[in-house]
Amino acid sequence: MVSDGDGWTYCGLGHRHWGLFGAAGLLTVRGREVLLQLRAARVHHGGTWSIPGGARSSDESPTRAALRESWEEIDLPASAVEPLEMFVDDHGGWSYTTVIAELVRDVQLRNNHESEEMRWVPIDDVAALPLHHGFAGSWPHLSTVLAELRVERKPI
Repeated sequence: MVSDGDGWTYCGLGHRHWGLFGAAGLLTVRGREVLLQLRAARVHHGGTWSIPGGARSSDESPTRAALRESWEEIDLPASAVEPLEMFVDDHGGWSYTTVIAELVRDVQLRNNHESEEMRWVPIDDVAALPLHHGFAGSWPHLSTVLAELRVERKPI
């Protein structure tokens, strides 16, 4: 889907980012696991693990953008998750919002052209993977938030 937010821009720190109005992604939690996506070799930062996400449109909230991107990239319907928290990684004029959501029903996921694999990863094992640099920078905070959430539902 083409969005008015698609395009490269620079933040106040001088870094180049995808998403003219910022970007958002969905960190889906199932028990003590999170759903990660191995980025396809042909996409920006391919071969790294991250979450489904991408550029926000000018009229999208971070949650709406994260849910849309997850549907487009891995067929995860919005009805299968319950958003719980948000973390904003602000770069000065550009930000990436991670929406943390709990999986509330089992779903069949699929890869699209942007991913090579999806995997449920134990929270304690995430940092050992080759992570996308932005996700790696946010992971210490995200893992703390996940520990505080104490999502108690049994894995689906």
